[in-house]
Amino acid sequence: MVLELTRRKQTYRAAQASPLVLLVKNVRKCWQLYLLMLAPFIYLVIFKYWPMYGALISFQDFVPTKGFWGSDWVGLKHFVRFFDSYEFWRIMKNTLILSLYSLIAGFPFPILLALCLNYVNQRFFKKSVQMITYAPHFISVVVMVGIILQLLDPRIGVVNMILQFFGFQPINFMGSPDLFKSIYVWSGIWQNVGFSCIIYLAALSSIDPSLHEAAVVDGASKLQRMWHIDLPGIVPVAVILLILNTGNILDTGFEKVLLMQNPLNLSTSEVIDTYVYKVGLASTAINYSYSSAIGLFKSVINLILLVLVNRIARKVGETSLW
Repeated sequence: MVLELTRRKQTYRAAQASPLVLLVKNVRKCWQLYLLMLAPFIYLVIFKYWPMYGALISFQDFVPTKGFWGSDWVGLKHFVRFFDSYEFWRIMKNTLILSLYSLIAGFPFPILLALCLNYVNQRFFKKSVQMITYAPHFISVVVMVGIILQLLDPRIGVVNMILQFFGFQPINFMGSPDLFKSIYVWSGIWQNVGFSCIIYLAALSSIDPSLHEAAVVDGASKLQRMWHIDLPGIVPVAVILLILNTGNILDTGFEKVLLMQNPLNLSTSEVIDTYVYKVGLASTAINYSYSSAIGLFKSVINLILLVLVNRIARKVGETSLW
């Protein structure tokens, strides 16, 4: 009886303790875990949150010599300039088409690869496929674009040599605006599909083996097991990744697009990131405020899409980021 009263008093005191006191106690109790969290926390503060202070120049005519608080405030001038630009709708159209094309075409392939590898019994073959599909991910963007240009070269490219061997005329792939998006998207899928399937393989490994055992006893085929066991098991992970990818819908990958651009395909390859680089930073008159305003606009749109898709996913499938 005395022990029970003592335990209740301790519980009551703990409930009455301030959040700061509870936090200090938790830190003392699990200081090793908090120490591990310190490095990524510092990284986020320095490289993610502190730079948000620089978004102020989107509302200024920023002059480096005057600093943040010495530059003139102009309100939404740079946003209006971007919206009124004759290239605004073309850039937005190219960015959205390229991003949606990449998302729709690239989303199912890591899942299919993970499902196939999950049913491979020969260890050597499975490891070989994994190594071959993972390897392109570690090739730098510059090298990857160089490989693409060499393969698709109209004179010495392997693809055009094969076409000529079968009697077809060579095609200037990189000079065709209509082919740019497909080359960009499918080369990206080839480069990243193996690495992207790792998380799905991890999700498949967490599925209860007894479900597969019961399905085998009932005579279910591998396709039926994939459809009724594996896919429902990885749906939460797939939804989370879909939400995260949707939150980056306007981020098309600046380096690869810029390296693949040329005057012939510029009508379909000019996206927000390359436009910011050329107009805001690479021009003779560097305009930090204008480029910052475009970047802030892109971030706001991404945030709105992230919140919207997360809310839809929570209502439809009860799986969400928060």
